[in-house]
Amino acid sequence: MSTQAAVKGASWATSVSLSYANGMVNVKANGIPNHERQSKYALPNDGVMVPDSSTSYIAVDPTRTQDYDFSIPTTPIYSETTTAAPLGSIGMVISGAVLFNPYEGDNSTVAMASNFYLTDSDGTKVYFVDACSGHPTPIGEYHYHAGSSCVTKQVDTESGPSHLIGLALDGFPIYGARDVNGNEIPASALDECNGITSATPEFPEGIYHYVLPNTTDETSSIRCFHGEVDASQIQQMPNMGPMPAMG
Repeated sequence: MSTQAAVKGASWATSVSLSYANGMVNVKANGIPNHERQSKYALPNDGVMVPDSSTSYIAVDPTRTQDYDFSIPTTPIYSETTTAAPLGSIGMVISGAVLFNPYEGDNSTVAMASNFYLTDSDGTKVYFVDACSGHPTPIGEYHYHAGSSCVTKQVDTESGPSHLIGLALDGFPIYGARDVNGNEIPASALDECNGITSATPEFPEGIYHYVLPNTTDETSSIRCFHGEVDASQIQQMPNMGPMPAMG
């Protein structure tokens, strides 16, 4: 099934450009989301892979432009064999920013479950992960670890179905937490990759797609790909600290 019409019709940010050729969609974006961000973030100290309130500091939002250039199939191929979704960019969201897997730099600590804040000199709480379920790396790559209400409110009504909010690098679409009837999809209804085959507003006959449920555990984002994926398209997250011990 081709996703081209649905992808083309999605509400992409003006900073995202799409072009189509040879069964692929080329997605270019600068990584700056089209919604508000915090003016400051809690960032990890040098060498810290998984920060907490004792190993981080407050800094002005370091988000800066990126140079995303993905080639994604418009006729994705489902595979019974899954491919782990590693650290780094695993999908593009309609806001213009990218989606990461649920984990922080050790690839095991769940970002949404480990959120924290520091208190600024004026008493303001400065969070590690913002209210949009995203944050920048220390070098400025803004990304999400879960479904973002700042994104879904751009395309969904309060009680209606979820609409397409992104595209995973294997070509399968990404949706918010509600089914075609507007009912919330529990994480227990999803497979090991956060996927499900069902009808959506853009695909009334049904399609395999990823769901970002309203959770703060490891089901908050895509953990693996159930489609054939070109590993060269995955932009790895730069190492933010010492490599974990092997074995």
